[in-house]
Amino acid sequence: MNGLKGKNTLITGASSGIGQAIAIRLAQEGCNIAINYRKSPSGAEETEEMALQKACKNVENCGVKSLLVQGDVSKESDVIEMVNTVVEKFGSLDILINNAGIQTECPSHEITAEDFDRVIGVNLRGSYLCARETIKHLLTQNRRGVIINISSVHEIIPRPMYVSYSISKGGMENMTKTLALEYAHRGIRVNSVAPGATITPINEAWTDDPEKKAVVESHIPMGRAGTSEEMAAAVAFLASDEAAYITGQTLFVDAGLTLYADFREPWSA
Repeated sequence: MNGLKGKNTLITGASSGIGQAIAIRLAQEGCNIAINYRKSPSGAEETEEMALQKACKNVENCGVKSLLVQGDVSKESDVIEMVNTVVEKFGSLDILINNAGIQTECPSHEITAEDFDRVIGVNLRGSYLCARETIKHLLTQNRRGVIINISSVHEIIPRPMYVSYSISKGGMENMTKTLALEYAHRGIRVNSVAPGATITPINEAWTDDPEKKAVVESHIPMGRAGTSEEMAAAVAFLASDEAAYITGQTLFVDAGLTLYADFREPWSA
């Protein structure tokens, strides 16, 4: 992808799943990668090793820099320290990937305020705090930059039993548009990638069960779940100069899930 080589990138929640795949893909594109993790340094180290191996055959001379940064994105002090560390080590920050996310399954009338706040705190508030600190840095250095929020098809598809998750992703849609509009004149692009059903550790409840997996895939027009690598490819495109004229958009990478697969056959009037 054009315009990615040498760009300094921070990926939150990059110890596994989509975040890990994004780190690997962007390293392959020549980006320097800062891998954020909350409590699993071993997972972050694995991501770093895989990313550097994929980036070049001779790791020591590949020119891609890497950095592990611990931090809970729901905590303002952690976010400030994390962004400052990336800027200090790399010299600047060009691309932010807001990937960290959690979910809690619970009937909407039973979810506790604590659990509700925890999901909103990571998925929405945390993404905003990371974006805020990145934007501050870009404005201070008068640099162009890119922010990509990892959303979900559930920013527009209601998800019973996951009300806090759905609210967080719905809010992310408007946050993306608001920040994109506010900072477009400063050369800061803000977009979202919204994965559909994807094979990741967070979805192992159905990905590891053939019967449940078949039920999920029956609702997908293309008939299969996506991979983390496919989501990472979309992120690489939006981060690159090939998407230089795109801002404020959500790219749904969902095999047609948001096309309402259950309406594939016409209903009689």
